[in-house]
Amino acid sequence: MVPALRYIRGACGPALGGFPGGFSSAGRPGRSWPLCQGGRPASTRSFDVVVIGGGIVGLASARALILRHPALSIGVLEKEKDLAIHQTGHNSGVIHSGIYYKPESLKAKLCVQGAALIYEYCKQKGISYKQCGKLIVAVEQEEIPRLQALYERGRQNGVQGLRLIQQEDIKKKEPYCRGLMAIDCPYTGIVDYRQVALSFAKDFQEAGGFVLTNFEVKDIELAKESPSRSKDGMKYPIVIRNTKGEEVQCQYVVTCAGLYSDRISELSGCNPDPQIVPFRGDYLILKPEKCYLVKGNIYPVPDSRFPFLGVHFTPRMDGSIWLGPNAVLAFKREGYRPFDFSARDIMDVIIKRGPAGVRAQALDRDGNLIEDFVFDGGVGDIGNRILHVRNAPSPAATSSLAISGMIADEVQQRFNL
Repeated sequence: MVPALRYIRGACGPALGGFPGGFSSAGRPGRSWPLCQGGRPASTRSFDVVVIGGGIVGLASARALILRHPALSIGVLEKEKDLAIHQTGHNSGVIHSGIYYKPESLKAKLCVQGAALIYEYCKQKGISYKQCGKLIVAVEQEEIPRLQALYERGRQNGVQGLRLIQQEDIKKKEPYCRGLMAIDCPYTGIVDYRQVALSFAKDFQEAGGFVLTNFEVKDIELAKESPSRSKDGMKYPIVIRNTKGEEVQCQYVVTCAGLYSDRISELSGCNPDPQIVPFRGDYLILKPEKCYLVKGNIYPVPDSRFPFLGVHFTPRMDGSIWLGPNAVLAFKREGYRPFDFSARDIMDVIIKRGPAGVRAQALDRDGNLIEDFVFDGGVGDIGNRILHVRNAPSPAATSSLAISGMIADEVQQRFNL
């Protein structure tokens, strides 16, 4: 007997504590969130569309879908007890401008569009952010041609307010920063992306959506024919089962599974490629008495031989300054703790150890890093009903609202909603 899923009933009433059946509200621990059902019966366990993954991309996509299709029943499945605690909750919080990415790429287009949408959304919702800007600084003569090329790339991408500045202006912007030349990028900002993601979840629920936490997907399959479920089996042919044996049924699936995107795709019978390789990034934190040294984001000139932007200084919304990240192979997809090591000399000067994050980096079959966003589906009875977000690397948080619009377009076209 499959355990029935149970929901809190009522129109936008406060949901306190955990839900019967192992599901909890979308809020932060200890905080109640309004849960809206859109008038559907409390015993239902079927949806028109299910979004797998409760990070910022999944929540933004669910929000976009329900705002565009308010008559549809839409659910979000998240394996953790809280939302947005992995890549969304373990990043630097930078609102990227779009300067780095190849012109005409999805990364470039979605980042530039997404940054504008994030700023506007935060203004509308009263979410705190700081448009503190960024300097990309050349400290060696050999870096200047790369810096100039990066400046031209940013202009091609339509990044606002870019200018090349010399040593004197660098000191005016960042008195304790030294360099030969820099790109001043005033449109870069910072925000707490988990706060943004939880706001997306609230919008989604208030529009009638469901959020099911503690739902770790184990199987995705077609509903088996039987007299008791033939009606649901025809209307909701896909069964998604969790590790506790509970299940939901739906017509269509959108997966935004981040670090597990390849495994979820494989569960559905779709292509396991590109595969995800986790990279852990560790940060150091400046001591509070040294935070005056940094005003805005300070980045190095990126080295094209490496896929990451390099170690940089990033101010945080709480006033702290992070230094990092490095990029090392993580031995676990949610492995935030490195091996112990001694850094006493560094600790005694100006730095203490900070948090870490894990980035989902997709690789093709030849082991090459995939730098752009990847979306695909499958074939067959299940594959034709699924859209997979396979690779959504940085700046996915910045781009989340723009990505969600594109996903909603693709879902509407692919599934004829």
